Amino acid sequence: MVRTRFAPSPTGYLHIGGARTALFNWAYARHHGGKFILRVEDTDLERSTEASVQAILEGMTWLGLDWDEGPFYQMQRLSRYEEIAQQLLRDGHAYWCYASKEELDQMRENQRARGEKPRYDGRWRDSAATPPAGVKPVLRFKNPLDGEVVWDDLVKGEIRFANEELDDLVLLRADGVPTYNFGVVIDDLDMNITHVIRGDDHVNNTPRQINLYRAIGADLPRFGHLPMILGHDGERLSKRHGAVSVTQYRDDGFLPEALINYLSRLGWSHGNEEIFSSEQMIEWFELDHISRSPARFDGDKLLWLNQHYLKEAHTDRIAELVMPLLLARECNPNAGGPPLTQVIELLRSRTHLLPEIADAAVYFYRPIRAHQEHIDQHLTEQNKIILNDLLKSFKECNWDKVSLGQLLKDTATQHGVKMGQVGIPLRVAVCGEPQTPAIDIVLEMIGRKEVIQRLSQALQ
Repeated sequence: MVRTRFAPSPTGYLHIGGARTALFNWAYARHHGGKFILRVEDTDLERSTEASVQAILEGMTWLGLDWDEGPFYQMQRLSRYEEIAQQLLRDGHAYWCYASKEELDQMRENQRARGEKPRYDGRWRDSAATPPAGVKPVLRFKNPLDGEVVWDDLVKGEIRFANEELDDLVLLRADGVPTYNFGVVIDDLDMNITHVIRGDDHVNNTPRQINLYRAIGADLPRFGHLPMILGHDGERLSKRHGAVSVTQYRDDGFLPEALINYLSRLGWSHGNEEIFSSEQMIEWFELDHISRSPARFDGDKLLWLNQHYLKEAHTDRIAELVMPLLLARECNPNAGGPPLTQVIELLRSRTHLLPEIADAAVYFYRPIRAHQEHIDQHLTEQNKIILNDLLKSFKECNWDKVSLGQLLKDTATQHGVKMGQVGIPLRVAVCGEPQTPAIDIVLEMIGRKEVIQRLSQALQ
């Protein structure tokens, strides 16, 4: 059975790159009827926080990336790492290193001065020296000195590393906490992970981990390394490109299905399909469709996708999401005004984000004073004459969009002006802004009493 995992470090939020890694692991497991495991690699004691753990879990839950097992925490498994460390020590695959930080710093400085690549020189590998008193050692792995590590990467193809390029990595720190490369191997082994799918920043870790698997005498999982995500300008993705927390996208008004759809296309494709559901992705997802080239993050395309899903989503669901945004804007659709679902149907094709719908919906539920520049430009003395005529007619006409539309046309004809010279000043007076959906529909929805009251106040 296929078993994949997502193993974030809780040193920050769940960002775009991590979310894509989680998505691809989740989709691969679901496609093959396997299991998706969540593991929290919390051995960075200085930087790991419970707040980050919760942010990661919250982000995955919002995206709908449900896990089958976990979350497992590395700090709850220290005895297991110690057990395997002792096994490696007994079998001659590990040794205690007593080199101090100052010694190691000096060693690297000397290597750089000689033009060499800084690396541990193996000084305690086969040493018979007496351990210095009072020094807590680290446990190092005896990496093979010759030969090479070769694996068939599921994304990148064959990759080779010469063992002489790899130094003896630390397995256990002096405090007994495992390093990343040691902990991840034991975890993947114990959790029966069959496919390790992760970012290509881990390619250099893989040969070290393969040597560890072999020293333990364990079967290897299959490895696949995903290309990195770049900004639109080809630079490494950063906050200025949109590399913010997944929950920030939620708070900014994106729908999870839009972000999932967009992340799916960052380095993976199914023909020319651009818009598809999570269910369709699961059906189509295979690793051989992942590009070997870096993906580029395009914020405009994400907005376009979100607009598509806003149009497609059930109106009741959008209303539920927009309601708290309106309450924060001092509007309560439950206290009067048109039904919120009706307002959303009118507005959502014109917007890209949930807060944009809320901003555009405000004038349906409370008056908005127009910007002074709009007042000066559109509520001129000449236009006030037209609006006064409309005010009189509004008190008597039938209140439906057809009748209101005809009234506006007749008024424009009567005053010898174009429709814009009627509609725009009316929008500014009633809605507080010069651009809205069709004004006859807007007037009908706001209602006769409210329109007359707002228009009277604007004319004063």
